[in-house]
Amino acid sequence: MKKDHGDDSSTQHLMGREEDESEVAVSTRTKLQKTRPDTYAEWDTEDTILAVKAALEERHVVTMIEANEEVFQKLLQVQPEIVFNIAEGLRGASREAQVPAMLEMLGIPYTGSDPVTLGICLDKSRAKEILAYHNIPTPAFHVIFSLDQLTTCTVPFPAMVKPLHEGSSKGVLDSSIVRTPDELRTQVGRVLDDYDEPALVEKFLGGREFTVALLGNGRSLRVLPIIELLLDRLPPGANPIYSYEAKWVWDQSDHPIEMYECPARIEPALERQIRDTCIRAFEVLRCRDWCRIDVRLDEVGIPNIMELNPLPGILPNPDDHSAFPMAARTAGFSYNAMLNTVLDEAIQRYGLG
Repeated sequence: MKKDHGDDSSTQHLMGREEDESEVAVSTRTKLQKTRPDTYAEWDTEDTILAVKAALEERHVVTMIEANEEVFQKLLQVQPEIVFNIAEGLRGASREAQVPAMLEMLGIPYTGSDPVTLGICLDKSRAKEILAYHNIPTPAFHVIFSLDQLTTCTVPFPAMVKPLHEGSSKGVLDSSIVRTPDELRTQVGRVLDDYDEPALVEKFLGGREFTVALLGNGRSLRVLPIIELLLDRLPPGANPIYSYEAKWVWDQSDHPIEMYECPARIEPALERQIRDTCIRAFEVLRCRDWCRIDVRLDEVGIPNIMELNPLPGILPNPDDHSAFPMAARTAGFSYNAMLNTVLDEAIQRYGLG
């Protein structure tokens, strides 16, 4: 299988750089209140964790710490010089912010965005509110907390329905495009029941879709080659969206869907517009070190920000079509060089170099 996202051995880790040769590897099963087929979709597989460890060990001593309920005590014990944070968390809308908040409390530097940005970006409506305030295009939306509120929704059909604070296409099914009030009720009800969180109803944009990887900070910020998702390559009858099925079910290593074009074949003016829009989004959301941004064109061809992913997926196998590594390879980075560049950006940002 292409991506193992539901195995009990799935873990989430921090990579800490420290002075001595000690190493810690912890693996426990975290207690779950509710599991679904996509419960672990955001978590890194063991192969990815070991690949990150091997990359950082080219230049640093690495200690692995699992981001479970014991992480605070482990961080106190290890006292790393800096943490390479890939912890997605498990519970609640603040889950991606929990470990960085602990690190800030302990005064330990770390890679990536701060807890505020991570929390905002995971709550899609909060991110979209900030984008709209800064006149950065993003589709019209409405947040539904209960089925009783459906009558207040003014988003026109067709619309997209997705969980308010999930990543990795969790809860975004091929059926998530709705065209009638009955379909809207069904999909909103599914999200409310399955995810125990509000549903985001968003205007569906029918234009081309891109994903954009950004690396660096300030003047060193660079936009890596843009990836286009060729949605017409999906199976016949599928809706033109990068759904959970498209990302995790239909596209497998042993029978891949060749739907990723990097660099995207787009005219220079549109490329500049996408790049500029993503840089503005990165800056106004105060992202740091790296981020992947999903973009879709509206009916007149204007790039709209769909969402920001400040903890991007980093599957090491090129056959797995992981977007950030794909863009980095096209830019000339090896997988190991990509990760060490992220770490270098954080080291420079903290003045540790």
